[in-house]
Formats: sequence, C-alpha cells, structure tokens
Amino acid sequence: MRDNVIIFDHPLIQHKISLIRSKDCGTREFRTVAGEISMLMGYEVMRDLETELVEIETPLEKMKGPMLKGKKLAIVPILRAGLGMVDGMLSLVPSAKVGHVGMYRDEETLEPKEYYCKLPEDISQRLVIIVDPMLATGGSADAAVDFVKKQGAEQIKFVSILAAPEGVERLAQAHPDISIYCGAVDRELNEHGYILPGLGDAGDRIFGTK
Repeated sequence: MRDNVIIFDHPLIQHKISLIRSKDCGTREFRTVAGEISMLMGYEVMRDLETELVEIETPLEKMKGPMLKGKKLAIVPILRAGLGMVDGMLSLVPSAKVGHVGMYRDEETLEPKEYYCKLPEDISQRLVIIVDPMLATGGSADAAVDFVKKQGAEQIKFVSILAAPEGVERLAQAHPDISIYCGAVDRELNEHGYILPGLGDAGDRIFGTK
C-alpha cells in the first residue's frame, strides 16, 4: 500500500462496518451506523488540525487552553452517497463549511460524469475533506479531487468507508499529494464495478432506494 493511504484498524470501526455489510441491515440502521463510522474516522482524519492557545477563565482561575485555530475546514461529499457521511463529520466540527460535488458513474464505461459542483468561496484557504462511502473503481474520486483542485483547493483528504484495491491504487497514483483514508479495503471489483464482498450500493442503502 502506498505511503499516502491509511487503513483504519480500530475495532469499533471494523465492528460497525460488519454491521452495515449485512443484507439484513435496514435503511434506518444503515444510515445511523454509517454516520457513526464517519464520526469515528473523522476523529483520526482531523488529528492534525492546528490549535492555538486561547485565554479562558475556569470557575477557579484564568488559563490558556488549546482551541482550533480558525474555522478553515470544508467537508465535501460526492453526491449522493457521500451525504451519508456529512453529519458524522460535522458532529465533530459543527463550524465546518459544506460543499457538494455531484458525480454519477456511466454504467457502460464505468467512468464518472460530473453534473454539479458548489464549494465555499474561500476553498483555497481550507482543508478539504472529500467523503464518499465507497471507493470502487476510483474514477469518481479521481475526478472529484481533480475538480476540487481546479477550484483552488491545496489541502485535500479523501475518506471512504469501504474501498477496492483498484480504486485505492488509482486514486493514490493520480493524487500522491493527498491523504487517503479507508475503513477497510476489500478483495476486488466485479465486472460491474461493485466492491466484493462489499455492502451493495451505498446510496440505495442510505436513502432506501432500490
């Protein structure tokens, strides 16, 4: 695995991924647990956020304590499945701005097609965390990162709950300057570009559309 790829081995993350893999996991549970996974992953993804000492007054005395430096963070989900990861991330940093990148995969070529993009105006000054539950072929992720870079973003992290080796390799090779975080990396892609053993279509399972 490349140096810019981080695979989580935390037992809570692994346990919760197993929960949503099950075909018996309903929409409500899937959505809730996916949000919990996102929050747990976000805790580590944001480990290197800058802090500064700020004077505060406790009930007993004044002191200087570390607080986040500024509010320069943006969460950017790849629509539509990425929306399922936003609330988990925002629960950690409610002040973060949220952008959106709309991508869909051509069922024949398996290549991404962009249909929407809306980012904070000061995106170049922010750490951008792009989220998508599935990193399959890597096409949508590659295109989304490329597009966000073209809008001026310089600090980018990509976070997925589940990935295929093919997708991880493609994204890491195309963008060696970003950090890629995955909850788990599965065996392979099938001929339709789905991750095996996987968990099915994350968007359908989050929003209950099949």
